[in-house]
Parts: sequence; structure tokens; C-alpha cells
Amino acid sequence: MTGAALTGAEEGREPGVALTLPVAFAVSNDGPLTGRAYAEPPHSYRSAFQRDRARIIHSRAFRRLAGKTQVFTDRYSDHFRSRLTHTMEVAQIARTIAGAMGLNEDLAEALALVHDIGHPPFGHAGESALNEALAAHGLSFDHNLHALRIVEYFEHRYAAFRGLNLTLGVREGIVKHSRDYSLAAHPELSEYFLDLRPPLEAQLIDLADEIAYTTADFDDGLESGILQLSHVRAYVPLLERFYSAMEQAHSSAPPKLIFNEALKRMLNAMASDLILETRRRIGVSGAVDLEGVREAPNRMAAFSAEMEAMRLQAKRYLHDHLYNSEELSRDHDQATKVVRDLFGAWVADPALLPAGLEPAIESEGIARIVADYIAGMTDNFILAQHRVWIESQ
Repeated sequence: MTGAALTGAEEGREPGVALTLPVAFAVSNDGPLTGRAYAEPPHSYRSAFQRDRARIIHSRAFRRLAGKTQVFTDRYSDHFRSRLTHTMEVAQIARTIAGAMGLNEDLAEALALVHDIGHPPFGHAGESALNEALAAHGLSFDHNLHALRIVEYFEHRYAAFRGLNLTLGVREGIVKHSRDYSLAAHPELSEYFLDLRPPLEAQLIDLADEIAYTTADFDDGLESGILQLSHVRAYVPLLERFYSAMEQAHSSAPPKLIFNEALKRMLNAMASDLILETRRRIGVSGAVDLEGVREAPNRMAAFSAEMEAMRLQAKRYLHDHLYNSEELSRDHDQATKVVRDLFGAWVADPALLPAGLEPAIESEGIARIVADYIAGMTDNFILAQHRVWIESQ
């Protein structure tokens, strides 16, 4: 796809290109992926995936996303994205893309809403610190697998079973939306078809996530003052092509508003490219239905080569100039210290943990239970726990 075509794809369609896939590619609302671990009667007017979406939204873990860092902690401003508002943006993008392609919108939305539910406090800095702490015990932290633990066990809202009793399709998507797992390494995941690709609805989630945070982080980064518009324009061609066009169209508008117009078009171009390239790859593959997608040697949801190159360039820019900036590094250092201190203290003295965890510690070990406890915390809660611990020393 050429650069001109990318700009022309702003409306989501190129001449002669059909976006909607045949219905056979969509996950059915009454197929095997709607099955649950504990049988439940069907709802009179809601599909299984609509019910999953509601269960996710009403869960405690989902609510806690409001208090978890996306990129900026709340010491900067309450204008910036939290993990929850980021999740909502991913859900909007995923549902739009799924709808344009004729896929199961409710499944895509449910997967988007749950995709970050396993993240610990402090964003990726907290996750890295927790993973490093577990490594000393021969363990690791994987937010996808932790999300599965949350929806299968930690959420306890029903009298008949633990967990949310989500459909097989949503649980498979939680596990596989962003990476593949081998059966040899993870025999406990055997029910999730590890030898097959996930449905397109799940494949789209990781890429919708990329679209959402790439555009949002430029927005928040510029608002914070860490990123400078002139520098972004000089080194991020994907953004500059739209900024230049909007600057010509709105020459008297403030740069901030021109930047907003450019970001919207950048997001739209990425979403349109994803739809068109995925549609193209399916056509080339010869797949005629969902089973063909599952049995394909590679995932079919993807950006075009040109868009992927520009996306990676933009992502590297964000890593170099925002995520690893001196300003944010102070927050990362604090996050690492807080997680390390509390993990070490609670592993050394389990009596400091809330009562009632003894059976879980006996069955899974103190390190995993402490990691589970920390992962469920919001930023403010873990900071409060750290202050209490410091005062006790």
C-alpha cells in the first residue's frame, strides 16, 4: 500500500475493496466458543458474549484499572489516561474494526475490555519489577495469564462457582490475543487450542491496543510537556504527514488543535490499514472460514509492511523520548523500589499479609501469592501499604 493510499484510506475504504468478510469468518453467538465451565441457561435477550462484557465491566478488577498507571501517574494531572480509560479506547477501536469487517463485535469488545485486567500497579515499570522479584523464585509474571487467574478464580461474585464463568471464546482470547503459548511449556492451558491461531476477533485486540496507545501517548506526552511538537514532527513521519495536511487546511488554528486533527487521522489511517491488510491476507491465504484462519501458519490480522514500519518508528520514538525520559524515569524508579520492598517484606514474613491466605500459600507458594496480592493493587493502595511498611521499620 502506497503512502498516497494510506491517506486515501482515511475513510476506511479503497475503491473496489470489500471490507466485510463472509459470515463464516465470525465467531458464532451460539457455537462451541460460547460454552462455559459451569453450564448456565441462555439469557432471554443477551448473547453469551454480551453477558461476558457485562461481567467484565462489573468486576472489581475492572474497576481497579481506574487507579492503575497507563504511562503517567496521577501526580501529573487527572487529564491523562489511566489503565481504565486506555482500555475503553481500545474497546471502541476494536469494536469499530470488528464491525467494519463483519466479525463478532460483542466478542471483540469483551476481549478489549478484559485485555489489560491482569496488569499490576505502576504500568510496565510495576510489571517488570514484579517479574524480576518472581524470577528469584524461579517464577515469572505474565499479565495475560494473571488475567486468566482473575476471571477464573479471584473474582468471586456468584454462589454456584468461583470466577466469572466467562465463555471459552473470551478465555481463549485472554490467553492468546497478544502472543502464542506452547503446550509443552504450558500444559495447564491445553483447553485453549494452543496448536491453532485465535479467531480474528482476538487477533485484532493487540493491534487495536497498538493503535490506541500509540496515538494516546503522543497526545498525553505533548500535553505533559515532555514531548515537543516540533521535534515530534521532525522525527515521526506517520504523524507529520497528517499534521502538514491539517496545517494547510486550518492555517489559523492553534497548533494544539491542528495536532489533535492530525492524531485523529493518524488513528483512522492505522485502523483502516489494519482492516485492508487483514482482508488482503485472508484473500491471499485462500481461507474461506474461521477454521481456515485457525489453521493458518501465521496470524492474519496485521498492518501493511509500510504502515508497520512507520508504526515501529513512532513506537521507538515514544520509547526513546517519553517512556525512558528523565521525568518518567523517576516514577519508574519509585515503582521498582515499592514493589521490591513489599514483595521482599511479605515473602519474608507472611504474617504481614491479610488473614485467610494460608491455604493458597500452602498450595501455590508464598512468592506467587504475594505477586497475586501486589498485582491486584491500585497505585495509591500500594503506595499506602509501602508507607505503612516504612513506618513499621
